[in-house]
Amino acid sequence: MTPTSVLILPGWQNSGPLHWQSRWEVAHGYRRVEQHDWMRPLRGDWIARLEDVLLSGDTDVPVVLVAHSLGCQLVAAWASHSKNTHLVKAALLVAPSDPAREALQPVLPSWSPVALQPLPFTSVLISSQNDPYCSAERAQQFVDAWGCLWVNAGNQGHLNADSELHDWAEGHAQLEKLQVLKQMTADTPSLNSLWTHPILETRKTKNGH
Repeated sequence: MTPTSVLILPGWQNSGPLHWQSRWEVAHGYRRVEQHDWMRPLRGDWIARLEDVLLSGDTDVPVVLVAHSLGCQLVAAWASHSKNTHLVKAALLVAPSDPAREALQPVLPSWSPVALQPLPFTSVLISSQNDPYCSAERAQQFVDAWGCLWVNAGNQGHLNADSELHDWAEGHAQLEKLQVLKQMTADTPSLNSLWTHPILETRKTKNGH
């Protein structure tokens, strides 16, 4: 996994210097996809920007996407429209926001309805049980719809700077495991056989079954 093979996708309002995404960018040299407008995110604009970066030739494709919050919805929306999904090998999706929540609808009107098609690449979704921007039940719907492996982060809020994760070594370990898992299972026809893979401790449902 080279620095140019990992793209950081922040959510609404971007990720500040204390956010684990920013810390990973500094520590590992990963590249952030800079959006033109972080405060008034338009889904179409964000999709186009991600597509431009992937096609620019400045990345070591196929890449691994590391998304947080609205960035997770960007991954799903982009994958449902793009003809270039082969440029992505895997995605780490952390604390997806739910644009359908009443409190978020006024600021994220272009993001509803959310894309619920299965992702065409390996993905791991890490969610918290007390995320103020997405209920645990809704996060599980995303897991099931997108076909993700799921990691339960317990009660850590929105898994952002306010969660005091600092460099979030546990999260980066999941990114490294995801990369190894993808390499070890390149010929696996279905994600269903990956749930019991020893390289990644996950749960398929919120009850651990």
